[in-house]
Amino acid sequence: MKEVVLITGASGMIAKELAKKIGNEYELRFLTRKKVHNHEYEWDIKKGSIDETAFDNISHIIHLAGANISEKRWTPERKRELISSRVDSAELLRTTLRKNKIKLKSFISASGINFYGTETTEKIYTETDPPGNDFLSEVVVLWERAADDFKEQDLAERVVKIRTAVVLSEKDGALKKMIPPIQYYIGSSLGTGKQYMPWVHLDDICSIYEFSLKTPTMEGAYNAVSPQHATNKELTKKIAQVLQKPLFMPNVPGFVLKLIFGELATAILEGSRASSKKLQDAGFHFKFPDLEKALNDLLKH
Repeated sequence: MKEVVLITGASGMIAKELAKKIGNEYELRFLTRKKVHNHEYEWDIKKGSIDETAFDNISHIIHLAGANISEKRWTPERKRELISSRVDSAELLRTTLRKNKIKLKSFISASGINFYGTETTEKIYTETDPPGNDFLSEVVVLWERAADDFKEQDLAERVVKIRTAVVLSEKDGALKKMIPPIQYYIGSSLGTGKQYMPWVHLDDICSIYEFSLKTPTMEGAYNAVSPQHATNKELTKKIAQVLQKPLFMPNVPGFVLKLIFGELATAILEGSRASSKKLQDAGFHFKFPDLEKALNDLLKH
């Protein structure tokens, strides 16, 4: 019999691609707000309701649910939503496991590379570094604490936290937003352009989840970030190069981004490097460690 894996955040880009990778080896179930297919089960985080039949004979949960950090301005209400979608959703899962006396083999949670704070430094962060002290690092700390509770409350044999960098995909996210301005000759770096943009190819992030699922020795936090570092300016130039488009517009000034995005602009204008050594030492091999190869794969169809 196949092991049962329950995936939250079913409508997200990573969940969809991950399902293609592991769907033959595992019985997959998805928690979603509106059931459409047989293997989907409804939940409502705000109401605290969940279809408990999703938990029958379950072995693993991959927790990908979480409102998009960069989708809207960070109003006080949006900030609460960003935290609630991650923390309250985990609490609902824990409550259901406790009620049904289920202990998982693994609870694998999405997390963010912003754990270390949003600033541009020459430091290369590793998993042993402490958290930062801004809003995004606060979100990630609460997110990871909610994941750790599964182990502490004896609801999972192990907990893995995937500190995810900017996921590069032509279908969604940062890369999709960066392509049109470059194609229409108005692309440019943001702010100084010197801020680092930790990145990972969509195929690799899905492989990291698969690897975490199949590697019982993995536990704790891992930086899911490509070994090759790039600044915003370098990334912009590489995209233009792959698309064979010139870049001649001046950088978008930081104050303009702050006017448009408010506090969210910090996440765009600042960024440091993070090391993926711990993940590689665990035995993971990146398919796309090189930025140019990653972009060629995504943009040259």
